[in-house]
Amino acid sequence: MALKIVTDSLSDIPAELAKQLDITVVPLYIVIDDKSYRDRIDITDDEFYHRLVHDKIRASTSQPSPSDFIEVYDKLGEYADGIISIHATSGMSGTVNSAEHAKSQSTAKCPIAVIDSQMIAVPFEMIVIAAAKMAKAGCPFQEVVDTVKGMLSRIHILALFDTLEYLARGGRIGKARSLVGSLLNIKPLLTIKDGIFTPVSQARSKPKAKERLLEFVNSFDTNNIESIGVTYSTNREEILELINGISVFPTEQITISRLGPVIGSHTGPGLMAIAVITRDSPT
Repeated sequence: MALKIVTDSLSDIPAELAKQLDITVVPLYIVIDDKSYRDRIDITDDEFYHRLVHDKIRASTSQPSPSDFIEVYDKLGEYADGIISIHATSGMSGTVNSAEHAKSQSTAKCPIAVIDSQMIAVPFEMIVIAAAKMAKAGCPFQEVVDTVKGMLSRIHILALFDTLEYLARGGRIGKARSLVGSLLNIKPLLTIKDGIFTPVSQARSKPKAKERLLEFVNSFDTNNIESIGVTYSTNREEILELINGISVFPTEQITISRLGPVIGSHTGPGLMAIAVITRDSPT
């Protein structure tokens, strides 16, 4: 008997790591040319980004259905002590709503907690990984739930977008809408606040924008950093170069992830982001 961790594919957790930590990942869906693909199951990252960049595809996305979650909850609930289901921000995805509906209809014989991470991508991934490690260590259900919820106020993220075209097209642009129409050479830097994208600043060039990312992460007190994660869509070499400029945290302990097809369809190519989870909540 044990706690089971469930998440969705917007967490961008690699399949091998999910298997290692016993995390069940429920995929979202991406539709390209009227064909539906399960995120990172029926279409790979490389295949998707190649088509996005070279074929100029237009993709639409959708969240898992409640029945997708019911199937998972019912199966795990036959033997688990509890299920903790952590999902992408409700400000950008309806996945949490599907999970909540499934919770109310599941025949699982154990308690189920559905948590809105208020994040996507790497900070979301870091939360899920922390929960999974606690579950494997034998921590009780409520302790894991409380710890996860406590992490939400300690997340800091800054993302560099090459373009806002994809966010605007997919309706996920949030408060960054005011930046649409800026000069083409302006590189926007956004954060996620209250579950939606919110503008922080702009840079006149990509090198300047990358300097801002490093200034952001290196401004934290080393002793107050719990974990750091970085993510990218198409520019792995640039993100590795960026990591080398991080001076406040051991580079070998930094989580590196790649945006999957569903998130990538909304952010576009060229995205880079850094997330910091601090030990103390902001004052």
